[in-house]
Amino acid sequence: MPVGDCEREFAAAAEADGIALGRARVPWLNQRGHLGLPEQADSARRVLADIFSALRGEPETQAAKRLTALPGDFVHEPTGTFIEVDESQHFTTHRLVTLDFYPSGWPLGFDIGEYRALCAAWSLQSDRYRASKAAVGFGEGGRQRQRAYHDALRDLVVPAMGHPPVIRVPAPDRDGRAAYGRLRVRLMRLLG
Repeated sequence: MPVGDCEREFAAAAEADGIALGRARVPWLNQRGHLGLPEQADSARRVLADIFSALRGEPETQAAKRLTALPGDFVHEPTGTFIEVDESQHFTTHRLVTLDFYPSGWPLGFDIGEYRALCAAWSLQSDRYRASKAAVGFGEGGRQRQRAYHDALRDLVVPAMGHPPVIRVPAPDRDGRAAYGRLRVRLMRLLG
């Protein structure tokens, strides 16, 4: 399946229900991650620094990145709700590491237990996806660690900035329409 098809299918299914989703891009979620956060997100900074360290991030390289907005999947403008559609490459052992750092009681828009189970089920396959690809701030073979960090960045910073928790939509099979169908009632209740 070509890149972006899963997200396009998801957005089309939501639009058919009258839910308009825009592309998520805000300046406070940027390429520097926890090193580029505004003061308002201080509650998430320490946890993200610990996650970054656990994922063997490179602080000097990360700090040198531009403050360019980090693109996400969707935002529902009327409610300020961010939505991320997670295909199989999001369910890795690195993502499981990040979930273990989340503070108890932190507002989440997904079931963390379900995500842990999906990481366990898919990591054998997903850990091989672009395993050798480099990523600025995470070095050689760092793309998966960077993706896991960016997922945690969104999960922790969005509510710290006063928005509802990020709704994560599991789509390990890369079927955006089916993923929307599984969460349709919940999304219509939250966003409708």
